Amino acid sequence: MTIRRPLKIFLSYASEDRGKASDLHSHLLSLGAAPWLDVENLLPGQDWKMEIAKALDESDLVLLCLSNHSISREGYVQKEMRLALDRALEIPPGEIFLIPARFEPVKLPYSLRDYQAVDLFAEDGMKRLVMSLNLRAKRIKARPLDIAGALLPDMKADTPAPRKKTSPAPPASKVEIHIHGDVKNSNLIVGDGNDVNDTSRE
Repeated sequence: MTIRRPLKIFLSYASEDRGKASDLHSHLLSLGAAPWLDVENLLPGQDWKMEIAKALDESDLVLLCLSNHSISREGYVQKEMRLALDRALEIPPGEIFLIPARFEPVKLPYSLRDYQAVDLFAEDGMKRLVMSLNLRAKRIKARPLDIAGALLPDMKADTPAPRKKTSPAPPASKVEIHIHGDVKNSNLIVGDGNDVNDTSRE
């Protein structure tokens, strides 16, 4: 039986989205893919520009992780986007190679207008992404991802957590205790919030 290799996926993202990109990398890895992320795959001393270009060239598919950070800032993330678009020109028409993956509701850059995006913040976003990845894997005879685990990570857009309503503490109960006889050198232990009234008389 032939053992198929995992699907090689290049992840491009803005540095401000590193946490979400790392979560996505870990989840794709758990589903059986071979994702490439700079903070996970680059080793000390390597020429990072050369390694990024090499990884992009060797990838089966590119995920452009989009947010307000990645589409509005200047920097290497824009260069990665252009490199991915240039690489996509080498792929036959109709093949899935470049997928805009939105971390939050943002307008697609003009250069990506022809590519259908996936919304990772949507409830079925990860499942739809895995379906596309598996189409690519089938085409190039790579190992498909485990779609059964496609809904695990929470990639929803950041929203404030709802405040929990706290119930008022119940009033302290009053327990009257009568002690008869001479009690010395003893400790009287009662529950929290109880008042002890000493009604004994000498």
